[in-house]
Amino acid sequence: MMLGSDNEFLTQGGPGTPMGDLLRRFWMPALLSEELPERDGPPKKIRILGEDLLAFRQTDGRVGIVEPHCPHRGANLYFGRNEECGLRCAFHGWKFDIDGNCVDLPTSPPESAYKDTIKLLSYPVREWADMVWVYMGPREHMPELPQLELGLVPAGHRFVSKKWQDCNWVQSLEGAIDTAHFSFLHAIPTKDEAARLDILRKTSAIGQEGGLADRSRWVTEDPRPRFRIESHDAGLVIAAGRKTDTTDVYWRIAQYLAPNHALVPVAFPGEVYHGQTWVPVDDTSCWIYTYSWVPDRPLTNAERAKYASGLSLHAEIDEHYVPKRNMRNDYMIDRELQKTLSYTGISGVSDQDAAIQDSQGAVQDRTREHLGPTDVGIVEFRKLVMAAARALQQGQPPRAAASATGYAVRAGGWIAGPEKDLATVMTERFGHRNGYVGGEYGLAE
Repeated sequence: MMLGSDNEFLTQGGPGTPMGDLLRRFWMPALLSEELPERDGPPKKIRILGEDLLAFRQTDGRVGIVEPHCPHRGANLYFGRNEECGLRCAFHGWKFDIDGNCVDLPTSPPESAYKDTIKLLSYPVREWADMVWVYMGPREHMPELPQLELGLVPAGHRFVSKKWQDCNWVQSLEGAIDTAHFSFLHAIPTKDEAARLDILRKTSAIGQEGGLADRSRWVTEDPRPRFRIESHDAGLVIAAGRKTDTTDVYWRIAQYLAPNHALVPVAFPGEVYHGQTWVPVDDTSCWIYTYSWVPDRPLTNAERAKYASGLSLHAEIDEHYVPKRNMRNDYMIDRELQKTLSYTGISGVSDQDAAIQDSQGAVQDRTREHLGPTDVGIVEFRKLVMAAARALQQGQPPRAAASATGYAVRAGGWIAGPEKDLATVMTERFGHRNGYVGGEYGLAE
């Protein structure tokens, strides 16, 4: 169980809170690049970490993220004109560039220097990996972008989506790094191996056919994986070993990357890698950015079509990026399907996750939980992120923020003999005990 004060400490991310201060020391996805498709196009309202902001793409293609209210008399710049490398207020024509500088003040005499004293709050922005990233912390502590592998591969090798979720970001992230739940939540409860493989082919898009049915069955048959946790500069390796049909161990190795990223433990060599990033909107809702990538080949049109339709980790969404299966329609649960081919009766891994995470409440009450042996990854995540927030309160910046290249790691699966420790398994699978692959892209470790 967790003290109520600790639960608030962990989950509150607004301005001035300890966790909010920690999150602001890292770059956050603010929106997908596709949401600002045209230069001088309409601004877009966004909300991140409890702050209402505007994003716009100016004439030269660069993106700005600024406060929404004009410093003149508070009119909302959402109704302004995006023109000639700046956002012009529709009330009196005051104009601001992406850095918040007032570049035109038509209500003052031409010779006046008054505009040089006017500043609109703006945040640093980078466009990378098909996402627009924002840094909302102190400028003097601005780190490099986290070098996640999806941004190091060519654009044709990745697929990026996002979805809305109706709960606090922490419990959703905890659901992702809790890989024990795969034995139940995503299980295919049938003894018919042909039917199991057919479902995996049609719905998972997690890899090639070889071994998929076996791996799925091993996860279902062993609900008590043995966890091993290792820390590194950017976060945690969270590895779970399960029984196979022999004495070998089936390892599913996830990565938690501070403060709000997780990589999925499914891919074997040659298969598709997946990951997610959680961005708090406020304390009771978040955006989840989901990405799939292959290091050594472009994604096929068939793979892209699967992801766009809501398979694998991606959700089927509407024009506002809200999942079509959501709490307002009970995730379209099918009770007949639940009796046969789906443990939950809910279609899609993403929607199965959302249903359970949302069901814990807008903010989970951790004072009532009772943790067990398979929750060790959750415990280590909480210890790490809360310790980092407390250290920051004492003036110690987060280590991970200064380790941008440390994010170039992989997660995935492997089968190894029972005598091999995690370091050996990681080295066999990834060539590095922490899963580091940055050297393949010329990054220094």
